Amino acid sequence: MIELWVMCVNKLRVGILGATGVVGRELLKVLFARKFPIESLRLYASIRSVGKKIETPLGEICVENADAADYSELDIAFFAIGGGWPRENAPKAAKANCVVVDNSSTFRYEDDVPLVVPEINGSAIGDSMLIANPNCTTAIAAIPLYQIYKNYGLSKVIISTYQATSGAGNGGMAELREETGRVLGGKKAHNEVFSHPIAFNVIPHIDVFQDNKYTKEEMKVVWETHKIFGNDGIAMSCTCVRIPTMRAHSESIVVETEKPVNADDVRKLFDETPGIVVKDDIQNNVYPMPLTATEKFDVEVGRIRQNLVFGERGLEFFVCGDQLLKGAALNAVEIAEVIVRERFC
Repeated sequence: MIELWVMCVNKLRVGILGATGVVGRELLKVLFARKFPIESLRLYASIRSVGKKIETPLGEICVENADAADYSELDIAFFAIGGGWPRENAPKAAKANCVVVDNSSTFRYEDDVPLVVPEINGSAIGDSMLIANPNCTTAIAAIPLYQIYKNYGLSKVIISTYQATSGAGNGGMAELREETGRVLGGKKAHNEVFSHPIAFNVIPHIDVFQDNKYTKEEMKVVWETHKIFGNDGIAMSCTCVRIPTMRAHSESIVVETEKPVNADDVRKLFDETPGIVVKDDIQNNVYPMPLTATEKFDVEVGRIRQNLVFGERGLEFFVCGDQLLKGAALNAVEIAEVIVRERFC
């Protein structure tokens, strides 16, 4: 990767829209950690953050108003703002010939917008000026799931998640810190960000409930996996649970495969897959955990075993990945790296 950037003559004018948020800050770190070819860097946020200075490897950068961004001054823009903002601003960027990598859910389900995990469907980017980044839970699960899909086929997938408060942004992490302290001090926990107190609790409710009684977060995993894999015939279900950890999501995944599958063979397959670190030594209590996956680029996979229900066509494993990295900022930068290789080098 580094050798590629050295060979790349062109450097890009880069913008982070939502730079003061938790994903925006991770984007900033990842861009420099991966030596992304930056000619100039602009940081944007809401009006209340305008004028704030952020320290970067390029020196202090003053935050500008995201609503007033001039996209003709950028080659690529990372959107880390949700709500209706991306739908209003993506057309402005396209008109100015600025490529957008959008971290929100705004465009994920639109047929003409590629939804990309580069290791799986990087070719889907093509010449698109707007690329959607998947939901964090989907991106983390997709890396090992795709290897099984590609080698054994997938008939059924059942996922249970254990999602960190980082999924709810700075406010979610702050609520965990504050309310844990409150409970330890002998007081009753409060809740504002979450539907119930998060301290010393788990909440089987992330996003809004749908007509089918699943939450939107749960359905995102289904919809997005189907789109990324290009196959909506895989039977899938998901239960998403918020837990009182700071960052890194965990997932228990059960699959029924089309071909017979062997756990030892899959362990070797995962061990050879870029983006996966196998943590599967139960004799020494080595398995994926948020504690070890936090701030790591790779997804941890372990507890790999034959599933008791589906037998020779069944597999069960546990995954941990940093929600703010492979689940957000890292995947977005990897999308941008594909764009650099295809269009700017």
